[in-house]
Amino acid sequence: MSPAAAPGPRTTLLDLISADFAVERGHPLPLGATLRRGGINFAVVSAHASWVSLLLYPPGAPAPVVEFPLDPRTNRTGDVWHAFVAGLDPGVEYAFRAGCEPNPAPHLNRFDPECELLDPFARSVAGAAAWGGAPPPGHRVRPRRARVVDDDYPWEFDQPLNHHLADSVIYELHVRGFTAHASSGVAAPGTFRGLAEKVPFLKDLGVTAVELLPVTEFEESTGEENQAPRRNFWGYQPLALFAPRAAYAFAAGGEVAEFKALVQTCHAAGIEVILDMVFNHTGEGGEDGPTVSLRGLDNQTYYMADPATGRYLDFSGCGNTLNCNHPIVRNLVLSCLRYWVTEMHVDGFRFDLASVLGRGRDGVVLANPPLLEMIAGDPVLAHTKLIAEAWDAAGLYQVGNFPNWGRWAEWNGRFRDDLRRFLRGEPGCTGPLATRLAGSADLYQGGGREPFHSVNFVTSHDGFTLADLVSYEHKHNLANGEENRDGDSNNLSWNSGAEGPSADPAVAALRRRRMKSFLLLLLTAQGVPMLLAGDERGRSQRGNNNAYCQDNEISWLDWRLGREAVELLRFTRGLLAFRKRHAALRRRSYDGGTWVRWQGPRRNVPDWSPESRFLGMHLPGGREADVMVLASSGGEPVHCELPLLRERRWRLAADSALSAPADLNPEGTEPLLLDPATYTVAPHAAVLLIGY
Repeated sequence: MSPAAAPGPRTTLLDLISADFAVERGHPLPLGATLRRGGINFAVVSAHASWVSLLLYPPGAPAPVVEFPLDPRTNRTGDVWHAFVAGLDPGVEYAFRAGCEPNPAPHLNRFDPECELLDPFARSVAGAAAWGGAPPPGHRVRPRRARVVDDDYPWEFDQPLNHHLADSVIYELHVRGFTAHASSGVAAPGTFRGLAEKVPFLKDLGVTAVELLPVTEFEESTGEENQAPRRNFWGYQPLALFAPRAAYAFAAGGEVAEFKALVQTCHAAGIEVILDMVFNHTGEGGEDGPTVSLRGLDNQTYYMADPATGRYLDFSGCGNTLNCNHPIVRNLVLSCLRYWVTEMHVDGFRFDLASVLGRGRDGVVLANPPLLEMIAGDPVLAHTKLIAEAWDAAGLYQVGNFPNWGRWAEWNGRFRDDLRRFLRGEPGCTGPLATRLAGSADLYQGGGREPFHSVNFVTSHDGFTLADLVSYEHKHNLANGEENRDGDSNNLSWNSGAEGPSADPAVAALRRRRMKSFLLLLLTAQGVPMLLAGDERGRSQRGNNNAYCQDNEISWLDWRLGREAVELLRFTRGLLAFRKRHAALRRRSYDGGTWVRWQGPRRNVPDWSPESRFLGMHLPGGREADVMVLASSGGEPVHCELPLLRERRWRLAADSALSAPADLNPEGTEPLLLDPATYTVAPHAAVLLIGY
């Protein structure tokens, strides 16, 4: 029971203690709190502490009712402090205190004996079950402590689905933002349970995986000086990497079970669950940040710091950087990943600012980073999807060069940029577009890499939505309270003739056409496509390209469907169904041959000149149907000569310039072209033809 539960008798520590209560030596492994016969084992690492205490609380109590100093002679093995508390049951809350007396390096060891410290291995976190609560007076953040949970769950035969990456379509979403809007119509808005209610929509859309923005416990407050509605909405301020976000549970204290139920529901629909994990920094921030967990347990071990001054090395842009290639931190990361796969059944991970994970203890970029190799070679993670955001905030950009070992896929930022450049009509972009559509072999071919190691995207949570990409040339982030200084100023966008909302029918039609063109090219390119939630219905953030702090309708998905949203949603569903039907769009190898043929407006004659604004991609079908993609970013119609087919005729599958329902023709209804030898592509349009 927790403070948010229905009124009733208050649980005390005595309710969780049997007559056999006793504190014993315990075991150093596993780390964290572990249920054992007759009680609970507690273990935590601190290499530099001279003393550690275990604090126990009744559920929801403001202060501990008992504190056990751990005897370094009997309750310490190496650098692990541990104790077994016999007679203790699940539901108890706990924390640690730690100190170093005398402290030989106070600039590196930032112990605060007064702080109640959150266990880095906590599976459940108490203290922030309600979303958006303010820190109590005198606190930078809301105090949190670990809760011991019995994580037994009736999984039945559920297990990770192991879809091949080449067959995957990823849908990036925010758990709260996806159903928080009143129009979502779910019984549990903004929660794991609310997202589970929307799984039928995701299945009908045709995606194979959801990629969830951080769902581990994080700090949403940006400090006492910042008031609602500004919060760290996205979740990139982690506090406990093993614990599902308590505020994403519908029932207080139910986050572990509700997350498992979400995974089980997704798996039953054939949808994988990929978690966005943040191992590059924590929510403890910079020099003046709050002490919540790692800083107070063993700052010198967990964070990169200048050994002379103690100042944090900041490669994350968030004030601190985790010391990822220290053995203790490597163990933390690997244990965390294994836990989410084995106990929570997730299918994969996207690693935020993953290039940080390849830096040594002094920040130097390592040629063969131990942590990345260990993750790639770990037998428990052998079939788990590993996706790197292959850059960091200090300028290290490793797209195409991220250490791979035949395992790591990457967010392909060059796909995003080259597609945006082409579709806004920049010169010299036809060749780069062809390279991206063919699977970015310039980046990924060789070393065990294949086209599916490229995760292709046009938009993500960070930046413009698809609708804003065609409606704004400049960021509009004043609502963030930073005078429009935050967010990227180079968005490679074009507003289609007017900045922001426009009542001009011609502007609206062009924007609709260009959104469809982006979707068509994304979903017919080799590699793994990723869609941003809401792009399939034209969701706008009003030009805000850094909505990390907007817990409101700027970030929430509006489920009401106007005419244009219905048209775009139908177009997206149709393209996803087409991709699923045609293996030619999901190649698993860069094997040579004539699997792709390029051309310009003239049949079989490519035009790679800087002035070219047109590209034709022909995928000969062999035993399957031929597929032809045509893309134009010029301002005039292009009369394209089509490849001549034997015993087949070209039919129209999709044309972004047409209005519904002519823009997308389902399987078996594709009309024959009136002229089998040519097709006229409208300005700023993309066309999909099928030959059978």
